[in-house]
Amino acid sequence: MSNMKINMNNLDDVLKSLNSQTLRVCVIGIGRIGLPTALSFAKSGLETIGVDINQKLVDNVNSGKFPLKDEPGYNEIFDDVIKNKKFSATTNIENAVPNSDLIVLSLPTPMDENNVPDYSALKTVASKLSDILSPNSLVIVESTIEPGFIEDEMISIISKSGRLNAEKNFFIGVCPENANPGEILHDFTNLPRLVGGINSDIAKIIKSIYNFVFSVELVEMPNCKTANAVKLTTNVFRDINIAFISELSLMFEKLGIDTNKVLEAATKKYNFQVHYPGAGVGGPCLPINSYQLLNTAKRIGSNLSIIESGRKINEKMPQHVIELTMNAFEEIPESLSTSHILILGVSYKPNVKDIQLTPAEEIIKKLQEKNVIVHIYDPYFTSTEVFGIVIEKNIEDIISKVDATIIVTAHNEFKKLDISLFKQMKHPILIDTRGIIDPLFAKEQKLIFRGLGRGE
Repeated sequence: MSNMKINMNNLDDVLKSLNSQTLRVCVIGIGRIGLPTALSFAKSGLETIGVDINQKLVDNVNSGKFPLKDEPGYNEIFDDVIKNKKFSATTNIENAVPNSDLIVLSLPTPMDENNVPDYSALKTVASKLSDILSPNSLVIVESTIEPGFIEDEMISIISKSGRLNAEKNFFIGVCPENANPGEILHDFTNLPRLVGGINSDIAKIIKSIYNFVFSVELVEMPNCKTANAVKLTTNVFRDINIAFISELSLMFEKLGIDTNKVLEAATKKYNFQVHYPGAGVGGPCLPINSYQLLNTAKRIGSNLSIIESGRKINEKMPQHVIELTMNAFEEIPESLSTSHILILGVSYKPNVKDIQLTPAEEIIKKLQEKNVIVHIYDPYFTSTEVFGIVIEKNIEDIISKVDATIIVTAHNEFKKLDISLFKQMKHPILIDTRGIIDPLFAKEQKLIFRGLGRGE
C-alpha cells in the first residue's frame, strides 16, 4: 500500500480517491458479515485488507480457501479479488491500520452470562486505534451497538492517547450492517442501509463511499445514535412479534387450533405481518438486540416491559419442546429417561452453518438432564462435534436406533424428507417445532405426533 494519506474529511478528496480507486480500506473483523463486507469493497476496485485475530481464518483466506460456503455468490467474488490482489488478510493490526484511509469495524457484540451486551472487542480495537490510527482517517462502525455508544464511549477511547481529536483529525460514523446470514449477497445488493456520522459532513462522506460500493438506497440519519436506534428497533420488532405468536401458539395448542392455519388466513389482511412460532429465537442478532435496548433502558432509568416479556417468552420455548416430548412419551410403554432421541438441526436458523445462541443447545441440555441419550443430524455439521456430540453422517443410519425425533431447525433438506422414514424409529414419535409437517398426514402415517402450536 502507498503511504500517501487521503483527507477523509474532504468530500472532493474522497470522491477523487474512489474514482481513481486509490482509497485504501481496512476491515477489522472478517467473520460472517465482515468478510462479505471486505469482499464487497475489494470487488469495487478498492485495495482492501482484512484484519482478524483468528490465524487459521487469515491463513485460509490468503491461501484462497473461502470459509463461508453457505453464502451463495461470494465464492466467485472471493476468487476474483484474491486473483486480482485486491484483497488479503492479516492478524497484524499495527501494520494494516496506519496504511489505510478507511477503517471499517465489523466486530461481534455478544452478551455475557448476565445478558449484558459485551462490547469488549470494539473497546479493545478502539484502544489500539488510539495509538496507531493515522490522522485524518475515517472509522466506520458496522457492528450493532446501543444508541449512544459511539458518542459516549467509542470516541473517548480512540481519543485517550491525546494524539487524536474527533472532528479535528479523526472522523467517525456508522453504517449498521443489514444482512441475513445465508442471504448476505442478496441483502447487500437490495436492502437499504442507514448512515450516521459525527456530523452531517461525515455522514455525506460515508454515504458517498457506500454509494460507490453498494448499489442500494442509503438513508442519512441525523447522527450515529439515531442510526443505531433504527437498527435495533427493526430487529427487536421481530423478536417481540415472534414472542407474541409463540405465546398464542401455546394457547392454540390447548384449544385444538392449528397456529399455521391461523397465520395463513391472517396474512390476507393487508396490514398483518406474519411471524412464526418455534423452539426459540437464536443467532447473533435478535436476542442480543433486545438485551441491548433493555441495557440502555436500565442505564437511563426507562422501562421496556414489552421487550422484557417477549424475551422471557422466547427463552421458555425450549422447555415447551421438552413438555411436548414428555407428553408424546406417555403414549408408549418406554420411559423418556434413557431413551435415544434424534435432534434434526442445530443451526439457529434454516440453511446456514451457525449455532450462535441456538435454542437447540438448551433443548439438548434439558434432555440430557433427564438422562436422554441425544443424537444429532444436521447437514451443515456432518461428522463434526457440536455440544459434545458427534453429528451423524446421515439420517438413514441413525433413524432406526432412536425412540423419537425432534425437528428443531427447518433446513430445506428436512422439508423434503419422506415422512414414512420416521416409521423406522423404535417408537414413531415425531416432534415438529417448526411447522413443516402436516399433522393430519403424520396421523395418517400412524406417527405419535406433536407439533408446536398445531393443536390436538
